[in-house]
Amino acid sequence: MDPITLIAVLFAFITVMVVLVLEGGSPTSILLLAPLILVFGGTFACGAAGMSAKLWIASIKAGVKSLLSATPKYDGLLETLVNCANIARRDGLLSLEATVTEIEDPLLRRGLELAIDGTDPTDLARILEAELHSESVNGGRHAKLFVDMGGYAPTIGIIGTILGLVTVLGNLSNPDELGGAIAAAFVAAMWGVLSANVFWLPIGAKMRLLNELRTTQGEVIIEGILSIQAGANPRMVERRLRALLPADVLRDLEKAS
Repeated sequence: MDPITLIAVLFAFITVMVVLVLEGGSPTSILLLAPLILVFGGTFACGAAGMSAKLWIASIKAGVKSLLSATPKYDGLLETLVNCANIARRDGLLSLEATVTEIEDPLLRRGLELAIDGTDPTDLARILEAELHSESVNGGRHAKLFVDMGGYAPTIGIIGTILGLVTVLGNLSNPDELGGAIAAAFVAAMWGVLSANVFWLPIGAKMRLLNELRTTQGEVIIEGILSIQAGANPRMVERRLRALLPADVLRDLEKAS
């Protein structure tokens, strides 16, 4: 678990509220029901309009999960793959059956099961690559919802401001109330811009990052399984896998070793 995204989003929102107070305003002045309903309700509705109900629900769940999701870890993965390479080289692929049941990563588990069953290496690679591609596509679709909402929210906020100004212009007979009414009209635009840049776009960026890192992790898994199936030397397996790692991950592993 890594709460940095949740902490950062909350910190950004609190910063906006603090600046509002320092400027002489009050948080209650922007907590108006009508703009909140319009901006958040309209944004969610527009986001849902561009996809199926099932995908929308899955995307919302993935977005909430991303707030506390940590980036994929490689130290344990490399250790598992090298350990499997040692066992397979010493005792054969069938000896990995007991180890497979203890593996949590679904792609790694399925890949080793296929290798143990004697699946042709070319077919094995195609199957795992297809699964990884499907997972990556789904992850991209989930992130797209939040990126799209980041685009819809400011526009919906402007619509709210226009609606508020239309109401103000229709009541010019009460000049004493014009200041407050105009200020309230701009609250919708504020929430539109704020929600897009403090909530939706950062969450979408985190989801895209997690998806990219998971794809890289999957590529490492596939290469490791094919090397194990080919009976490669465990040391060579580790070197191959390290060559696939991002530079920053590799530096962290070298520091830890």
